[in-house]
Parts: sequence; structure tokens; C-alpha cells
Amino acid sequence: MATGTPATALLTKRRIPFTLHPYDHDPRAQAYGEQAAAALGVDPARMLKTLIVTVDGKLACAVVPVAARLDLKAFAAAVGGKRGELADPAAAARATGYVVGGISPIGQKARLRIVVDVSAEAFDTVYVSAGRRGLQVELAPAALIDAAGASLAPIATA
Repeated sequence: MATGTPATALLTKRRIPFTLHPYDHDPRAQAYGEQAAAALGVDPARMLKTLIVTVDGKLACAVVPVAARLDLKAFAAAVGGKRGELADPAAAARATGYVVGGISPIGQKARLRIVVDVSAEAFDTVYVSAGRRGLQVELAPAALIDAAGASLAPIATA
């Protein structure tokens, strides 16, 4: 499968319904999620970005709308920690097995704690990276949480 990634392989193996949405990725884009939302004509509140965060020395994964910002304090509390900061991009790529800008919360190489912002529940479907730049996967929020082994918490701010 030309669009096969660890994320799509896991979704297929577990028979979780999803739809792939390829788009032309602009390598000059500063904000990958916003560029994906614009390219696909999707409400940025439904397009989720995957951020790798260091919380008290351990890596964890936050999934928030591209239209929002991650509340690092709320995220740290959601994973049982005190202080969080965005992880080094190279460490994020090593831990997940994905390139920055294409990190999916599904099918990551390491088993990180994953928290999805509660706003995802407001939609029938949401979009997350399918594991490479230029490819998004659309699925139900409950399917995302199941596939990623994630929990829900209010971790985003406007």
C-alpha cells in the first residue's frame, strides 16, 4: 500500500474505520497543521496536531486542535506531572518513529502516555496525521482514543 504507515497499518489491523486524505504538503510551511487544514478545507478545530512533550523528564504525547495552543501546565497535570515543555524535535522523532510534521498519535514506536483534548468529542470525526507529511487520517474521536490508547482531558487553550 503506497500510503501505508504504522498508523494506517494499526487502524487496518484493528478494523477501525478511517478515511485517508492526502494533500500537497508545502515544505516551506511553518505550521503543518494549519497548512493541512487549509489544503483539505477542514475546520481547524477538527484538525488535530500531535505534540511531544517532556513532563518531569519523561516524554508524553498531546493531541490538540491546530487552532488552539497546548496548555503545558494542564497537560502535565493530566499525565500526573508538574512541569511540561515541548520536547526536542529529534527526541520526538526518535520516540515516535515519525518525522516532525508527520507525527501521528497512532502507531508510535515508543509507548508514550497520550492525551487528547476534550474538544475532539464535539465532532463526529476529527483529523490527525496518518504518519507522514501530506497525509491525514479522518476517524471518529472514540476511534482515535481507542487506537492511540489515549485518555481525554482539557489540555488546550484558545
